Amino acid sequence: MAEFLIAYMAPIMFSALILFLLVGYPVAFSLAAVGMVFGLIGIQLGLLTPNLLQAFPDRVFGIMKNEILLAIPFFTFMGLVLERSGMAEDLLDTIGQLFGGVRGGLAYAVILVGALLAATTGVVAASVIAMGLISLPIMLRYGYDKSLASGVIAASGTLAQIIPPSLVLIVMADVLGRSVGDMYKGAVIPGFVLMGFYIIWVFLITVFRPHAAPALPPEARTVRGWALAWRVVVAMVPPLLLIFLVLGSIFIGWATPTEGGALGAVGALALAFGRGKMNRMLLGEAMTTTAKVTSFVIFILIGSSVFSLVFRGVNGDLWVEHLLLNLPGGELGFLIVVNLMVFLLAFFLDYFEISFIILPLLAPVAEKLGIDLVWFGILMAVNMQTSFLHPPFGFALFFLRSVAPKTVRTSDIYWGAVPFVAIQVLMVALIIAFPSIVTIGLDRPVHNGEPASVQMLIPLDDQGTTETEAPPDDTADLFRQMESTRQK
Repeated sequence: MAEFLIAYMAPIMFSALILFLLVGYPVAFSLAAVGMVFGLIGIQLGLLTPNLLQAFPDRVFGIMKNEILLAIPFFTFMGLVLERSGMAEDLLDTIGQLFGGVRGGLAYAVILVGALLAATTGVVAASVIAMGLISLPIMLRYGYDKSLASGVIAASGTLAQIIPPSLVLIVMADVLGRSVGDMYKGAVIPGFVLMGFYIIWVFLITVFRPHAAPALPPEARTVRGWALAWRVVVAMVPPLLLIFLVLGSIFIGWATPTEGGALGAVGALALAFGRGKMNRMLLGEAMTTTAKVTSFVIFILIGSSVFSLVFRGVNGDLWVEHLLLNLPGGELGFLIVVNLMVFLLAFFLDYFEISFIILPLLAPVAEKLGIDLVWFGILMAVNMQTSFLHPPFGFALFFLRSVAPKTVRTSDIYWGAVPFVAIQVLMVALIIAFPSIVTIGLDRPVHNGEPASVQMLIPLDDQGTTETEAPPDDTADLFRQMESTRQK
């Protein structure tokens, strides 16, 4: 039995983690518990040395002092303040009036507002809930197909995952050891191409099924002419100005993503104050939710650090590398299998779980194949976007269900999401076929062009500078000592 455990410790450890997650145990504690239990088992079997566990405090301290992660509470706070200040309501009402006279006008408005909210909030839940509360009843009142209305709202809300300042891209940059700024630059074009595909789909619906997305009747369009033009300016200029200040300062190089997040938080407070919406309740709710989201991410990151250290200690990275490097088809075969695997896992795991558990296992193999990790990260981000829309566990579907009228059945929401999942899969295929969709904003090819290291990397700053992780007790030396002990 001991020989079997020693030979297959890595796959057994990974299977135990998946079992814990499927049972429903919290992901942060599942990661930490599996890591600690198998670490102790490995010590008893002679696979690991007790000194390995001494690296845990250094890793936790490294996470807590990582300045990149400060961008998460900043952007979360910015998005929550904007959402609670009524910006989404004004945008939806104004753009709905602007496009209401054409078939599918409300759906176009939802998609455009979804992109604007994504570029200002970066939070999927806030976008889906806001648009579900405001626009879904109006779309149903004027005869929109329930499935189409539900699908457009849920899919538009998920644009917040791929369009900067996405929280997921911040997490992925930290996991991949790459610059948040580069991840943002690479995601801009795929995000807006995806928005364009949504608009094309709605247009096709209006052509072949015009009754599913009718135009608003004249009596519903209460604002016209110069009044409408002024309303568009008042509703759209402030968020667009905030987008330029935050993302523009990052792209131009005036600010790091962390500093851009701080600027965005201050800008959101200023906009809320200017709209007369700033009060103690809004501020308290935004701060409380920001603390919960940030704690959630940090706890998962600490748990994943425990798991990854032990998993690497039992040669789990070599096991994964051996499985993926020997796939038929080389690099293309690797990309096809990996994307299929992530697509299937997205039925059961959310994007944070995939980012912290699966991505660290795939990234070293991709780097060894010479694939640029920023391009690979954007590819995975677009794929993981389907986790929000996968029936029956997609979070965007749950968010929409919580605010949808009772006349909208759950099956309507699920069937409405299916075409948009297919669009996202098409986007994944296009990024693989045309890598320049991502790399045109990075000014470099998808391939590194040199042998890549499979060592784990951590970012030093927001400019993408990295170094090999080496805690004070020298984890690399511990791995070499354990390997020497096993050989003896």
